[in-house]
Amino acid sequence: MTTPLHVRGVVLPEDVERDLWVDSSGRISDEPVPDAQTVAVGAFIVPGLVDAHCHVGLDEHGGVDEQEQERQIIADRDAGTLLIRDAGVPVDTRWIDDRADLPRVIRAGRHIARTKRYIRNFGAEIEPGDLVAEVETQAARGDGWIKLVGDWIDRDAGDLTPCWPADTAAAAIKRAHELGARVTAHCFGEQSVAELVAAGIDCVEHGTGLTDDVISAMAEQRTALVPTRVQIDNFPMYADAGEARFPRYAAHIRDLHAGADATMRSAHEAGVAIYAGTDAGGVLPHGLIGREVLALHSQVGLSPDAALGAGSWGARAWLGRPGLSAGESADLVVYEEDPRADLRTLLAPRAVILRGSVVA
Repeated sequence: MTTPLHVRGVVLPEDVERDLWVDSSGRISDEPVPDAQTVAVGAFIVPGLVDAHCHVGLDEHGGVDEQEQERQIIADRDAGTLLIRDAGVPVDTRWIDDRADLPRVIRAGRHIARTKRYIRNFGAEIEPGDLVAEVETQAARGDGWIKLVGDWIDRDAGDLTPCWPADTAAAAIKRAHELGARVTAHCFGEQSVAELVAAGIDCVEHGTGLTDDVISAMAEQRTALVPTRVQIDNFPMYADAGEARFPRYAAHIRDLHAGADATMRSAHEAGVAIYAGTDAGGVLPHGLIGREVLALHSQVGLSPDAALGAGSWGARAWLGRPGLSAGESADLVVYEEDPRADLRTLLAPRAVILRGSVVA
């Protein structure tokens, strides 16, 4: 049981000012709730933010313990993220589900990577002949998502190349769909994303190598894109790190970085559904969802309303999670000012309410 709550303000995306009541079960009520504690008046109320590409349980060296997982997810929560689509971790984070004060997590199991073709200690590393079987394994570990590493540096080629033969990847995606799972993939370069979209993948992460033809196919097939724009800013650092041994790769990464915003804008203008994801974990800290939404507006070209929706109500609908309807869990963020007028407002929530309790 929770303390009943009351917030009055403009509820988004409906853009209607009203009283929002939370009953003692932590659910939204259509009717006034006796003895409700008023959290704010004259506020702006947004369905809990969504980080659609986040790695709670991972740092640059691999999996982390529960204490560090807790620190990571609290940083996300305090920034307003109340729903996380995990994009692959090598550790078990199910304990989080037992904590009412921590965000909800939709898991993808572990990254599925080609042997010695990804960051050490991150993925389940296999050869192509084992890809379908590994999809079955990770489908059992996840919550309806599979994460493939679509491309990475090939030391023999000295550049990005696809990790999987196209027909093998297509068979793996087909098997995931038979199991009721959706598939997403890390894709930096051009070839891997073209082959995976042709195979019917459900989502693309990063997507810096998208071409006009692939963008058109994504729009037609309703393949989603999670650009992780704050992560793309690290491409020059990756290029510098690989310059001495792999100059072709370094030049390629710099070219992808230089064209990233134009590529993402083309995808948006073509009607590709874009969602906010930070790629927190690994090299990036947690709690960056506000920065990512800002980048979707200022660099990718989404309107403030569309950028906010990509990190809130739109992403929730895509992931099959509710907004702020009566009877649903009260997962919401309260702001003093209208975040659509200035998305920097997202960086300073007035209150974060999860399962009907003020948690931050």
